[in-house]
Amino acid sequence: MRIAIRLVIAAVVSASLLVGAAGEWLSRPAARAVGEPPTDLAARSVRVPVADSGHLAGWFVRGHGRGAVLLLHGLRSDRRQMLGRARFLRDAGYAVLLVDLPAHGESSGERIGFGLQEAAAVSAAIAYLRAQLPGQPVGAIGVSLGAAALVLSRPSPSPPLDAVILESLYPTIAEAVSNRLDQRLGPYGRMLAPLLLWQLPLRLGVSAGDLRPVAAMPALSAPVLVAAGTQDRHSTWSETERLFAAARAPKALWAVQGAPHVDLHAFGPDAYRARVLAFLSHHLRPAD
Repeated sequence: MRIAIRLVIAAVVSASLLVGAAGEWLSRPAARAVGEPPTDLAARSVRVPVADSGHLAGWFVRGHGRGAVLLLHGLRSDRRQMLGRARFLRDAGYAVLLVDLPAHGESSGERIGFGLQEAAAVSAAIAYLRAQLPGQPVGAIGVSLGAAALVLSRPSPSPPLDAVILESLYPTIAEAVSNRLDQRLGPYGRMLAPLLLWQLPLRLGVSAGDLRPVAAMPALSAPVLVAAGTQDRHSTWSETERLFAAARAPKALWAVQGAPHVDLHAFGPDAYRARVLAFLSHHLRPAD
């Protein structure tokens, strides 16, 4: 009996240490040097001030009067993830702003906040585009973490966006954590989810209840395209359908057949380009 008790205690302690290390890794900064923009992009480096005295590092590409698109990358990545999108958007005549989210790349930030702490920076980036291109429509594309930051920034950005594309978005942080633990550790991994969620107030000063993009979806006043892979196990298709159901019209849903939790543009560049440009051309219309 004593041996069994000791084994249980050892297993609990080991699991706690493992989950604690996972929480530290997930929230610690993903800072790295990004460097100058590729020469073919015809972009200039910019620093966007954020209200908390921080800044966003980014690249800005001038367009041809068709409007602008803000590009927001995924977790632990940086603006370079969005280069493929930036190139076809530029070729279509749009101005583009690619930024490193807070605590990523060359942007300031002490912790990754899973969307909520990045929201103020998203608002600052939208305001920057509005100031650079007065009178032009502004849209945004957010991938995973970038999508969460975009949704959780609502309704604070003013004026609002004119079109929004959300890719591979989680509905709640509780489901996002459970799905990832299930994928990595099997069905018993979900039992560790409370240990990870318990760390949120300690590491970030937020609760799991604050990280619920599905609850913020109705506040999106812009036309929205919700996209995800049908084989995504991080944000499942049924979860994506819930996000779509929560959004206000006009809205569109795109099921990327066979795609797991990957960059949807890289998964199928031609289909992605056609779908995104059709959506933007319909909703990003310059004023007459």
